[in-house]
Amino acid sequence: MFTGLVEEMGTIEHAEPDEGGRRLVVTAPVVGQGLAIGDSVSLNGCCQTVVDAGGASFTVVAVPETLRRTNLGELVEGDRVNLERPVRLMDRLGGHLVQGHVDAVGRVRIVREEAPGWWLSIAADREVMRYVALKGSITVDGVSLTVAGVDEGGFEVAIIPHTWAATILSQYRPGSEVNLEVDLLARYLERLVKEVS
Repeated sequence: MFTGLVEEMGTIEHAEPDEGGRRLVVTAPVVGQGLAIGDSVSLNGCCQTVVDAGGASFTVVAVPETLRRTNLGELVEGDRVNLERPVRLMDRLGGHLVQGHVDAVGRVRIVREEAPGWWLSIAADREVMRYVALKGSITVDGVSLTVAGVDEGGFEVAIIPHTWAATILSQYRPGSEVNLEVDLLARYLERLVKEVS
């Protein structure tokens, strides 16, 4: 379980095919410290298991299902990624409950400066949009954000200067693919309503 508060931007040191999946070696001086084989880490909002670790880098292997549902298959050497270690029970929950289970890949429509912050418009499929509500939570590439606008084809979010500087959101351009995870509570609420109906 994660919070959607990015701890560090890491760098893809190496990316290669791995038996139908994709092996990614990530350099991360902060997040990499103390990681052990078998630990979980959120990489652009996707929960991955560490298969090798040492010093300031670690390795994960994204399986075919992960590659179908996320943008991890597009990562190449030198790309920056958002990283977060799992929340501990005694930590503050500053973002929202994030599983690291990516629902879909969205596409950035608009990036606009709105001083002192920024405004992003992101296209998302109807399957995702049914869970998106104005002022609700959504995770974009592992970043917990508040929905500031909703339309038929997607949603909008306002980005504060700290988040812009501390995450890969500042690298987005129109057309950028982003991992989306809807609010966990919205999913459970839908399930409960269906069972009662």
